[in-house]
Amino acid sequence: MPAIQFQDVGKTYAGARGNLRALDGVSFGIERGEFFGLLGPNGAGKTTLISILAGLTRATEGRVRVLGHDVVTDYAAARKALGIVPQELVFDPFFSVRETLRIQSGYFGVKGNDAWIDELLAQLGLADKAGANMRQLSGGMKRRVLVAQALVHRPPVIVLDEPTAGVDVELRQTLWRFIARLNREGHTVLLTTHYLEEAEALCGRIAMLKQGRVVALDQTSALLAGRAATMLRFKCDSPLPEALAAQARVTGRIVQLKAHDAAEVESMLAALRAAGVNVEDLEIGRADLEDVFLEIMQDAGSGVAA
Repeated sequence: MPAIQFQDVGKTYAGARGNLRALDGVSFGIERGEFFGLLGPNGAGKTTLISILAGLTRATEGRVRVLGHDVVTDYAAARKALGIVPQELVFDPFFSVRETLRIQSGYFGVKGNDAWIDELLAQLGLADKAGANMRQLSGGMKRRVLVAQALVHRPPVIVLDEPTAGVDVELRQTLWRFIARLNREGHTVLLTTHYLEEAEALCGRIAMLKQGRVVALDQTSALLAGRAATMLRFKCDSPLPEALAAQARVTGRIVQLKAHDAAEVESMLAALRAAGVNVEDLEIGRADLEDVFLEIMQDAGSGVAA
């Protein structure tokens, strides 16, 4: 039995200008103990899918199950199996951190939970904030409390919806060490993130959504191997030759060009020299998940099978 099963899930929103199809026949399963990544550009349907999983939104068609429990007909059991870290910083300003976690435990009928609460506070760097009112915390500390709230009832399935958006490096490292430990102990983890280096490092398998449809679903290693290419990375201040500019990915001064073999690398460098482009910090490496993601999204937009 999968930890999570999406079966032909569709969601249509009615609006004054017509219907919006947010999800269109999404089907895949996440096995128990997996660390699974759900990726896609803004508006791809990721948050809608998570909202349906959490029972906050109802699918127009299809079914979603958590450890075999239907999220509509068996909502209480499905929700108890989930620990969800939302994107938004939602908190009650009238309680301390420890009180917040005790109240959250009570929502799930968990009593005598102080030892686990103490461990969460220690693992997430909140021990010295246990007595602080939630209003007094910085945004990063509030984010840590949201993670602790999601884990306070020891859920077998953990859902992280952009958990490190806008947080500092220390929290990201602290969070991933702890979540990786829980995953090793058998917890299933579903992660959505725009930090693709996190997904590449953590997720064993990945699904990519675009315009409400699954456009790629495979092992992370297979996605990288299936579209592996040589990447030419360098810095420059001059305009690129027109032929190279059309295929380059440019971020500030950093240019990335995809090449299929050594001969193409040599041809690109020759074109840069001929155009008088001064190349700095030249690197030749393999494609990473960001390269693969952009290529799959481009292919999906042009109708090419991913």
